[in-house]
Amino acid sequence: MSTMSGARFVAETFAGYGVTHFFFMPVIIPSAMPELERLGITRIMAHCEKSAAYMADAYARVSRRVGICGAQSVGAVNLAAGLQDAYLACSPVIALTGRLPQIHQQRNAYQEVDHVEPFNAVTKYNTLVTHLEELPYFLRQAFREATSGTPGPAHLDLSGIAGNVIESDAELEVIVEEAFTRVPPFRPEPDVTTVRDAVRLLAEAERPVIVAGGGVVASAAGRELVELAEALSVPIATALNAKQAVPYDHPLAVGVPGSYSRACANQAVAEADLVFFVGSHTGGQVTNNWQIPRRGTRIVQLDINPAELGRSFPVTLAMQGDARATLRKMIDNLADATTVAASEQRASWVAHVQRLVRAWRDSVAPLAASDQVPIRQERLCKELTDLLPDDAVLVSDTGHSGIWTGTMVDLKHPDQTYVRCAGSLGWGLPAAIGAKCAVPDRPVICFTGDGGIWYHLTELDTALRYGVNTVTVVNNNASLNQEQALNERVYGGRTAGSDELWMLTDGDLARVAESLGCFGIQVTQPGELGSALEQALASGKPAVIDVKTDIEGIAPRAWNG
Repeated sequence: MSTMSGARFVAETFAGYGVTHFFFMPVIIPSAMPELERLGITRIMAHCEKSAAYMADAYARVSRRVGICGAQSVGAVNLAAGLQDAYLACSPVIALTGRLPQIHQQRNAYQEVDHVEPFNAVTKYNTLVTHLEELPYFLRQAFREATSGTPGPAHLDLSGIAGNVIESDAELEVIVEEAFTRVPPFRPEPDVTTVRDAVRLLAEAERPVIVAGGGVVASAAGRELVELAEALSVPIATALNAKQAVPYDHPLAVGVPGSYSRACANQAVAEADLVFFVGSHTGGQVTNNWQIPRRGTRIVQLDINPAELGRSFPVTLAMQGDARATLRKMIDNLADATTVAASEQRASWVAHVQRLVRAWRDSVAPLAASDQVPIRQERLCKELTDLLPDDAVLVSDTGHSGIWTGTMVDLKHPDQTYVRCAGSLGWGLPAAIGAKCAVPDRPVICFTGDGGIWYHLTELDTALRYGVNTVTVVNNNASLNQEQALNERVYGGRTAGSDELWMLTDGDLARVAESLGCFGIQVTQPGELGSALEQALASGKPAVIDVKTDIEGIAPRAWNG
């Protein structure tokens, strides 16, 4: 233990845990900035607190390390709002905020509101650091909380409007607990009896389906998932967060189920007599508001967090464990289960599911091949599927962007990564910046709509200032047409009153990008995207590809029978 400043302690701790970027709004821990720079940690100053939180979220998910964001006292609640996405996505993020000293609390201090309750809603761990001597204990605990069990955000509220508590010196020791530098820090396993029971239930079921959730990706368990499914001939549906876990053309793959879904995936899960949820919170999106699987279906559930087991569906069998370790243990205990699963009845079920998948693909093929102008979104997704670089990171906004990319974009290469928004429209552009910071040598492509890019368009300037060269593909139909039906129902048809609530300015977003010094290009014909993407990737700048699409291109509603 030696005497050092709190600023140096923070920087050296971050470096020890493998942090490479700090996403923030000024002014927070200013005395630590030179220390961060000295250790090679890049500071990314955003244009708003929510953007900083979104950047840290995507950085964490792509790197599988902790992402760090921060804001001064007046921006703290804005930062908390941005943490909603990291919380919903189970993303390991640590947020630092300033807080006026206690003597200023409860006395109408300028710009000060309570930070405790806003951060309680969006974090696993939330505490105040009043004295510098407390920081080593609470900062290490924040890393433990963010990475362990179900990953999620942690928050340290530092005394002083800019976290000034770190500006003094104290006897401090930098201790890095190596296990908590990554996700997951540990790989617990259920007991062997429970594992064998799970294998037996899967093998004996007539129509089993696996639903893989984000825990499969967090655990890097894709290979084990596919191996188990192949051994037992079980079709696999993948939640949006697990889209990359299974090869798109695997004969057992059925696509994304739930509300942002392919009809064939919902059909398969609805017809199953047993569903095995792996690393899935079984929430409303992956189950189409808990309507799929059907009531009475037997459920086997595996999750690292025991509190999730049986949360949404009564379980026939529950297993607490890390996805990769538990799936490997199941593979090692297959015994004679493969003989049972290889029965004629199981082969018939798999063939039936494959017919459902083919029928869905046939149903969307005409639109995916359409030469219509304005461009159909299905054709845009088909072009993007064919053009994505082999090692691309595809970052998807929410709403229609999540539906289009989740259902219509295939990841054709094992080194491609898919990261999607867990909540807030507008997340995509700043999240792509965070993802690119995590993997600077890989192409990062954001898919958003014009409704999404208008939220945080200013972050193009952030990307330009720091040389973070993302490519943003905009599905620009001059509307929020996901809201069209709702507003026309309220107003009794397409009137001036309802139009105002979902139609947007038909802007030239390519010119907007160019006016900032970025690369911009507009696409109006289906065959132009390849050249546009090639130019954008080669530009050496943050890039916007403004694709003019059909305002009538409404993503299909989820199948529910």
